[in-house]
Amino acid sequence: MKGRVAFVTGGTGGIGTAICRHLVQGGAKVVAGYYSGGKHEKAKEWQRQQKEDGYDIGISYGNVRDHESCKKSFEEVTEMAGPVEILVNNAGVTRDSMFKKMDLDKWNDVITANLNSLFNMTRLAVNPMIEGGFGRIINISSVNAQKGQLGQTNYSAAKAGMHGFTKALAQEVARHGVTVNTVSPGYIATRMVLAVPDNVREAIVGGIPVGRLGEPSEVARVVTFLAEDTAGYITGSNLSVNGGQHMF
Repeated sequence: MKGRVAFVTGGTGGIGTAICRHLVQGGAKVVAGYYSGGKHEKAKEWQRQQKEDGYDIGISYGNVRDHESCKKSFEEVTEMAGPVEILVNNAGVTRDSMFKKMDLDKWNDVITANLNSLFNMTRLAVNPMIEGGFGRIINISSVNAQKGQLGQTNYSAAKAGMHGFTKALAQEVARHGVTVNTVSPGYIATRMVLAVPDNVREAIVGGIPVGRLGEPSEVARVVTFLAEDTAGYITGSNLSVNGGQHMF
């Protein structure tokens, strides 16, 4: 992986930060994509903090919902670091609601941010990867794509669609040295999960066989493994990181 250019969408979030750091440790040149409603100073502060901690990570603004915004971001990353060789599609949102009350905006926003974004980002990356004879595309899905979740028909549908995308694209690009895989985390100890009420979090943990939340680094290690040059025989796969919450 040494010297490979990696682009991580949603790279400034909890899981995204861990992925960026592990890829840097593996020798990659890493750029973190961010949107955050256009809070550029927040992203710059994140970058400064990473630098202080010993991680030199670029940042690039872009809205994964919008193809033209993604194109501008890709051009910026290419100028900054070189052609993207490792793409981690990690950006996503939730807009939870029982389906009988779900409005079209909540449906469309989640499908666009979590599923259409795969087209927007991967379409820009795949041809240069094919031409270069190497590529790693890693899509971050969810345990709730595998088992479903009350109040998340939009999210579960979008995240399940990720793996259909993975399996189809993996077949198209396998002979060109490009792999496409999915990683499906369970409940991870990010700021968002830790902010839920104690009783809700305890109920979640009670349904996880290993008896705890996952750590962002545990997801990041799986992503880094799939990004390695030596992982070229793994493609079209979905690796679960869920503490045994869903087994099949």
